[in-house]
Amino acid sequence: MQQKSILIETRKRIALIAHDNKKQDMLEWAKYNKELLRHHDLFATGTTGGMLSKETGLEIKKFFSGPLGGDQQVGAGITDGTIDFLIFFWDPLEPHPHDPDVKALLRIAVVWNIPVACNRATADFMISSPLMSEPYYRLLSRKDVS
Repeated sequence: MQQKSILIETRKRIALIAHDNKKQDMLEWAKYNKELLRHHDLFATGTTGGMLSKETGLEIKKFFSGPLGGDQQVGAGITDGTIDFLIFFWDPLEPHPHDPDVKALLRIAVVWNIPVACNRATADFMISSPLMSEPYYRLLSRKDVS
């Protein structure tokens, strides 16, 4: 099977998503990492993006709210190459009407081999990695991804 590599530039394109019970965690995390995040292109689902933009002053491109298709828009951004990093504080203890969309988004992120953080600890490790400030080639090895 032939591998293909895709360049993630120094300026990362990061999608930020948080379920309702995790929005405060996302806000605190974004405030703490505001100066690091400022050096990247930020995307977010509607409610999360509005909250983060208002509270941090960061420029964020907003998609629809998750239940209205925002998760699917982020997934499309991953597959078309406009998003190459996902921070998704999801709540595994609450039922979500758009749960199939959430699972599809996480599956797409794994298939396309992008960095994914689903909790604050992982997001902390990722944002503080030396790889955040340099180009990185991610590998795709699936023959159906070209």
